[in-house]
Amino acid sequence: MSFEAPSWGIPWGFIKDPIYGYIRITEAERQVLDTHAVQRLRRIKQLAGVDYVYPAANHTRLEHSLGAMHLVASILSGALLPVTKEEAQELRVAALLHDVGHGPFSHLSEPLLAKYLGKTHEDIGLWIITESALTEVLGRQGLDPKRIAGLVTGTLGGQSKRFLSQIIRSAIDVDKMDFIVRDSYHTGAGYGSVDIFRLIYTMDVLEGNLAVDLTALPTLETFLLARLESFRAIYFHRTCRAVDIMITKALEATQEELGFLNVKTPEEYMTLDDYVIWGMLRRSERLKDLMADIEARRLLKWAYDRTFFVEERLVTSILTNESVRKRIEEEIAAHAGVESTDVIIDTPSLPSVPYRHAIEIQPMEIPVFLRTASGEKIPRRLTELSRIMDVLRSFMNNVRVYTKEPHRERVRKAAETVLGRQDLSEVVSY
Repeated sequence: MSFEAPSWGIPWGFIKDPIYGYIRITEAERQVLDTHAVQRLRRIKQLAGVDYVYPAANHTRLEHSLGAMHLVASILSGALLPVTKEEAQELRVAALLHDVGHGPFSHLSEPLLAKYLGKTHEDIGLWIITESALTEVLGRQGLDPKRIAGLVTGTLGGQSKRFLSQIIRSAIDVDKMDFIVRDSYHTGAGYGSVDIFRLIYTMDVLEGNLAVDLTALPTLETFLLARLESFRAIYFHRTCRAVDIMITKALEATQEELGFLNVKTPEEYMTLDDYVIWGMLRRSERLKDLMADIEARRLLKWAYDRTFFVEERLVTSILTNESVRKRIEEEIAAHAGVESTDVIIDTPSLPSVPYRHAIEIQPMEIPVFLRTASGEKIPRRLTELSRIMDVLRSFMNNVRVYTKEPHRERVRKAAETVLGRQDLSEVVSY
């Protein structure tokens, strides 16, 4: 999808992209693109364990970030938003930088960031944008690092211009639009066949918020369904998650042994990428057997899988608590007669799950409007107009139990005993 050259910045050139064709880059954006903070994203895969199921899914955070920046340009050229030239450049750069805080193996390092640093990758991104060498580069391009960080974290814009941050972070932001299409393309899963440009060209501002014209309702429904189906077929695929769990265990052991996340500066953090950490994992004598299993694709096996279709995030929200999850794992292991370390509970709400928020579909977060013949925008309630939206309000809770192949049947029976109860209050009592 092409668009007219932006009026801000000196044109530098093009980058070829398999999704959008050519992505235009200004000289100022090239300066930011060539920083270590952004180039590091070449060495962080978008979907850590997915290539064990979809071998072509080896795309990186860099190409996703470039795609998000391109979609900002498409919004600015295709939608009628009251954006200044300066805000337009800020939005493009914010999209380029929205993932600079990701740790090695993307979401798989998220639990470690929370546990050992008390931060999310968004927090780390803010740190890098405002306190690293990148900060100086932004300043030289006439960009305020704090404003860029505010767009990335969704806190900039004020009451009248909330839509600015929502372009980068919202229910229909450029991040989600790009990863749905890009991840579908590289996996071949097929769920990303969404006309995102139909959404983009019908976007407008309603009471300070980014909103969608009701003429694009079928496309919006398709977009939300694609989020759900991509989650089920790609991000929470049983085998993908088996790999993710094993790598996460290896990362945890390496952090305990080497403390690779004990960083003091953004520059120290940015020395960490998939290549560096994979080398650490392979050199660890402690992880020799686990790494051999991962590399030979001798993976954990799912022994139990149950879905709770309930509106409240009852079960999986409880199981995000590490101590609760550990106690249930120990009970299952005791029933099965295996070591507690050989039982792993997995849910979509765990921080290590890619795009775990993608299934937390909240249609009311997406403002929609009906445009009258006179041009007036009348707010409408999305759930009153679409039965699909109403159905998608139910949160899909998956609880899955993994173990080693020899223990599979015993763990299955034990999990059915512990987790197969009809009365959810027994699980809640933990």
